[in-house]
Amino acid sequence: MDFICSKCGKRVPASTRAAQCECGGLWDLDFQAPAFDRNKIDRSQWSMFRYRAFMALEDESWRDITLGEGMTPVVSLDPGVLLKMDYYMPTLSYKDRGAAALIAHCKAIGVTDVVQDSSGNAGNSVAAYCGRAGIRCEIFVPEGTSPKKIDMIRAHGAVCTVVPGSRDHCADVCRAKVRQEGKYYANHVYNPFFYEGTKTYVYELYEQLGRIPSHLVIPVGNGTLFLGAVHALEELLAAGCIDRMPQIIAVQSERCDPLLRAAEQGLDQPADVKPTPTMAEGIAIGKPMRGEEILCYVRQYQVRFVHAPEDRILEARAYLASKGVYCEHTTAANYAAYLRYCELYGRPDECVITMCGAGLKSDHERNSKKP
Repeated sequence: MDFICSKCGKRVPASTRAAQCECGGLWDLDFQAPAFDRNKIDRSQWSMFRYRAFMALEDESWRDITLGEGMTPVVSLDPGVLLKMDYYMPTLSYKDRGAAALIAHCKAIGVTDVVQDSSGNAGNSVAAYCGRAGIRCEIFVPEGTSPKKIDMIRAHGAVCTVVPGSRDHCADVCRAKVRQEGKYYANHVYNPFFYEGTKTYVYELYEQLGRIPSHLVIPVGNGTLFLGAVHALEELLAAGCIDRMPQIIAVQSERCDPLLRAAEQGLDQPADVKPTPTMAEGIAIGKPMRGEEILCYVRQYQVRFVHAPEDRILEARAYLASKGVYCEHTTAANYAAYLRYCELYGRPDECVITMCGAGLKSDHERNSKKP
């Protein structure tokens, strides 16, 4: 299995320790999944690895890595609104999908030491699966990261280094260590094996519902869920399982929206923005490294971006909690953005909203009301 540079086309074995190509391009994975077929789902395996026939896996390392991630329920919130409960995961966020696949890859190629930067959830997931795999791990997080996420990272045995400044600066500090010390960069943006895990989000929806609903709300910071979902939807299209792409509603914080602005302005690259503090910390990415790829898909599939209004996140969170769904603020931003979408375009007949992080992971103590 090979990596191919997204910029110059250079091909290298996927076992490389290089975080990216010498030209600066990011790696894509040279893997063509077989046509999706429900008969190839391993129903004896109650985790996302039931779909391993369609995933890029070198060997059976996943068997020692899996913590039962995936197979999260879909529940009804209101008429026409379904919630995919992806915070029902080992580390309480959807990032476990990507981390399980990525760390299975690391184990398969003999990696013993990794570093990663994160706003919290991805770092927590990587730390947990590294603990499972016996791989040493250091996670870099920006100041302001929820203390509960930091506690969880350290509980898994990883070193957690808090970096002053923005999320983007935190990434720069971590990448400098990768360059200087040659550490393996187990990053959810750079490493395409992460998307082999996040694409199972769509596989599950299709298996559970027997269809893909007409609208999907997907948060987009670095785009790890977005890219995995699009890859899986393309596979379902190619296999004839669905006859059209759903309307993807891509969510960005109104305080950090480089992709939304780029889409509005018809740009091929993320717009220059100056992020300001937001409760939607999980999507506060000012410089998404795969922004060009994301924007290409946005144009190809008529994706609609929408802001998560900052002043409605707490209201959305309170309403979800009143219905028994206690989620973190970035997740509540998804529902706030859905309400905004309804105001702009009308209420969809059927929409799935991902519940991507549990409320216990980030708890801003403020008053809120039902929307």
